[in-house]
Amino acid sequence: MTHYDIHSIRNDFPILKSVVNGKPLVYLDNGASTQKPQLVIDAINHYYSSQNSNVHRGVHYLSQIATDAYEVTRRKLKSFINSKEEYEIILTKGTTDSINLVASTFGNTFINEGDEVLISAMEHHSNIVPWQMLCESRKASLKVIPINDAGELDMNAYGNLLNERVKIVSVTYVSNTLGTINPVKEIIRLAHAQDIPVLLDAAQAIQHISIDVQALDVDFLAFSGHKMYGPTGVGVLYGKEKWLNAIPPYQGGGDMIKDVSFEKTTYNDLPFKFEAGTPNIEAGVALAFAIDYINSIGLDKIAQYEHELLEYATDELLAIDGLRIIGTAKQKSSVISFVVGTIHPYDIGVILDKLGIAVRTGHHCTQPLMALYGIPGTVRASIGLYNTKEEIDILVKGVRKAVSMLS
Repeated sequence: MTHYDIHSIRNDFPILKSVVNGKPLVYLDNGASTQKPQLVIDAINHYYSSQNSNVHRGVHYLSQIATDAYEVTRRKLKSFINSKEEYEIILTKGTTDSINLVASTFGNTFINEGDEVLISAMEHHSNIVPWQMLCESRKASLKVIPINDAGELDMNAYGNLLNERVKIVSVTYVSNTLGTINPVKEIIRLAHAQDIPVLLDAAQAIQHISIDVQALDVDFLAFSGHKMYGPTGVGVLYGKEKWLNAIPPYQGGGDMIKDVSFEKTTYNDLPFKFEAGTPNIEAGVALAFAIDYINSIGLDKIAQYEHELLEYATDELLAIDGLRIIGTAKQKSSVISFVVGTIHPYDIGVILDKLGIAVRTGHHCTQPLMALYGIPGTVRASIGLYNTKEEIDILVKGVRKAVSMLS
C-alpha cells in the first residue's frame, strides 16, 4: 500500500525503538495489548501536569476542565461506534468489566431457573466465566455454539440452539486465538428474530474493523482501550438505551446516585447510573487521543494493510516443515496461532524472546478451545498497524531457528 506511511507511523511509537537482548524489538503481541503512540503518552502527562482533579463533582476550575476532557472521550466514542446517544456509552475498566456488568445486572434481572445463555466454543475466559457464575447462581444453563476444524461457527447449529429458553447470546466478534471474524450481523439477525438480545465482545475487533452499532443492531458491545492503542484500565460498554434503563446499577457509591437517604437511594441517569466511584480519569481522557490517532490513519486503511501482512505471514510460516496454523477461517483478522510438531509453544516463545521477538504462548485464556483442538497451547503472533513485512521475515527466521534447536 503506497499510501500507508508505515515509517511515519512507527516513529509515533517510542517503544518500537527499543532493543531486547541486543536485538531490535519486534512486537507481535498486539492481541494482548497494543503499544501507545506519543500523543497518548503526552495526553496522560498533560492530564497530571495541568488537569488533575476528580470529575463530575466539583465547581472549581480544575474539576471543570477534567470533567470536560473526560466527557470528550464519550462524545468521540459515540461517533467512533455510531451509537445513537452519548449516554449509551458506559466507561468501564475494560472488556472483562463490561461483560461482568451485563452478566450481573441483565442476568439477575432477566435470567431465571431453566433459562439458557448462549456463547460460542471460541470465547475468551472473560466471556465464559461470568456467564458460568451467573448460571450457577440462577440455576440456568450455559449452551455452546460449536465450531468446525477451521475455527468457524456452525451457523446451522446456532440456529437450532436458539429457542424460547435462551435469554441472551454473548459471542466474540473476532477470536483472540483463531483470528476468526464471526458473522455477527447474521448472529444478531437470527437472535432478534426470536427477541433475544446479543452482546458482542469486540476486544479483538475494535482496533481492526470499523464498527457501527446501529447498523449491526447489537444490544451490547464491550471493548478495551489498551487493545486500541490507548491506556490500560479503561474500557467501554455500549448498550441500547432500552436495556440500560431496564437493568439495575452494577455497583453502588458516589456519582451513580441522585439522592441518598438511609431509607432509599434514587439512582442517577444514564450513563452515570453505571459509573460508581472515581474512574481511571487519566486513562479515560487519553483514550480520546487513541481514537483520534486511529481516525487519522483510517480503519479501512489499517484493515487493508494488516490483511496484507496477515496473508504474507501465513504463506511464509506455512513454508516451515511441521508448522500447523490453528484457525484457518475464510474471514480472518490479523492473528496467527500455530504449533510446530510436538514442540511446546513455550519453548519456541523463549527462543524468540532471545531474538527480540515478542509473541504470546499458551492457551490465550481460551482453554476450552485448546481442549477442542487437543493441544496445550499455541504460539500466537498478532499484528498491529505498525508492524512490517521485515518484522514478519524476522519472525519466520526466528521460528526456523527455534525449530532447528528444539527438534
